[in-house]
Formats: sequence, structure tokens, C-alpha cells
Amino acid sequence: MTAGTTAPSSAARARILDTATRLFYARGLRAVGVDTIIAESGVAKATFYKHFPAKDDLIAAYLDRVDTAWTGQLHAAAEAAGPAPADQLVGLFDALGSACRRDGYRGCGFINAAAETTPGSVAHDRTVAHKQKVLDWLRDLAADAGAPRPERLARSLALLVDGALANGALDADPEAVEVARDTAARLVEQAVSA
Repeated sequence: MTAGTTAPSSAARARILDTATRLFYARGLRAVGVDTIIAESGVAKATFYKHFPAKDDLIAAYLDRVDTAWTGQLHAAAEAAGPAPADQLVGLFDALGSACRRDGYRGCGFINAAAETTPGSVAHDRTVAHKQKVLDWLRDLAADAGAPRPERLARSLALLVDGALANGALDADPEAVEVARDTAARLVEQAVSA
């Protein structure tokens, strides 16, 4: 089984992934060993390896889970802003407020993973794919909003998102998210009125 495949779902697999998600996010990918995950999830070593033949398989499953959750939050916040793409580009920043205020917040799980891995690793590749997917979505929204240079607007907004997520981990000041949202609103307004 490779890093991109998964075994059939089971209660044990869910326990392992829940434990890994909690530990990887709180402590980092390198700091958490397989033995710790096995002990804290309460599964046998054979059960662990049945579901995740290598630590990279578990890391991939963890990052896939983070991708699904975070992308869902971004899309939900954008959609809550209304049907206009320009409003959605600003509204997606509302997802940052709830993310940065939650207990145990340590920043973007993908940025954290990339910081402790090397290019070509499972975690790094998953991070690049996630960030590209978000950037593509932002570019499509920017194009739909009528921005003449949607790639540039998308890149600017992606940098704001990542910066606000990082800042939230440093000082947890909710004003950082408000500033990012206000800056996004100005960027979007300038881009679509150009």
C-alpha cells in the first residue's frame, strides 16, 4: 500500500487517525513516533500496520483530513458571504477567525508540516497540492469576479490567508484576522474595479 491509498474504514483505523491528528498537530510530524500513536490510540502494533504500513501513510491520511476540513471551512465561509464572487473572496476570511481562536491553535497544519519536511516527501507534496488547490479556487473566484489579473489577486489573497494563520499562532490576536479581511476587501475592490 502506498502513501495515497487507504485500507477499509474501521473503528481502529479511526482511533489511530484521530490520535495522530491530535498529536501531529500539537507536537509536529517528526516529534510523534509510531509507538506513541499506537500506545495512545490503544491498538495493537499489527492493527496499526494493517491500516498504515508506514508512517508516511498515516501522515498522508492526516493531511488529507486537514485538507478536507480546512477547504470545507473556507468554502462555507465564502458561500455564507453570498453569491457574488467578489463577496466570497472577502467572506472566506471569516473562516480564519474561528480557526485562530480555537483552543490549541498552532497555525496552519500544512505550513507546519512543510516546515519540518523536505521537498519530495509525502508531507511536502501534500502541502504543495493543498496550497495549489486553494490558489486555483481563489483564481477561479477572482476571474468570476472580473479581476483582469485573477492569478495575481489569488496569490495576494493566498498570502494574506497564510499570513493571518501564521500570525494567529504567534499572538492569537483576533485583530490580525480583521486586518487581513479588511486588506482583502481593498484588494478585491481595486482588482475588480480596475
